[in-house]
Amino acid sequence: MRQERWTKGRVMEQLREWVAKGRTVVGIDEAGRGPLAGPVVAAAILLPPAPSPLHDLLFTEPPLLQDSKKLTPQEREQAVRWLKRCGACFAVGKASPAEIDRLNIRRATLLAMRRAVQRLQHKTVGCSIDLALVDGDALGDLGVEAVFVIDGDEVCPLISAASIIAKVARDRVMVAYDRRYPHYGFAQHKGYPTRQHLEALRRFGPCPIHRRSFAPMRIHADDRP
Repeated sequence: MRQERWTKGRVMEQLREWVAKGRTVVGIDEAGRGPLAGPVVAAAILLPPAPSPLHDLLFTEPPLLQDSKKLTPQEREQAVRWLKRCGACFAVGKASPAEIDRLNIRRATLLAMRRAVQRLQHKTVGCSIDLALVDGDALGDLGVEAVFVIDGDEVCPLISAASIIAKVARDRVMVAYDRRYPHYGFAQHKGYPTRQHLEALRRFGPCPIHRRSFAPMRIHADDRP
């Protein structure tokens, strides 16, 4: 495990080199470290060593896949459809609000990433992962060799793909929770600390999917009339 800062040019050069050498590389990213409610979700996507339609999608210039934060919800959904049409193999892992409260958000994020990797390995029996490229700072052992790339979701299209998958998966979870807990507006803000969300916390207090260990959530939950 190591942490590095790469340029986009270096990333693209390395990806092409690894593909040419037959190495199997995985991109990993997460969504949902900052919200006051809901799970943190990680995605792992496989870059196959043999030529595939996915390579064409990832190596297109200008890139079709970008950091999920730069895309609209509709564009993210479209990107996931592209990935599926290209036969992309990916998996999602989650850590629950209870696990976040027990472990802290950093360790829970690592847990979600490990679960995503394990599920991807289960889906690709017989295909070993040579290297994982992970967005952000070094969180810990993922069970496979990993490079944590600073700003990886901006410079590496494989990590960008993982960021999109994770964001879409988490948004769908929060929309489903909105139907169960309609007072909080989860479908709109996805658990982030918006004015609407904080006002709902003040009025109704926390629900079962709130992260009770997060200080802003506790303050507003305790401020009910």
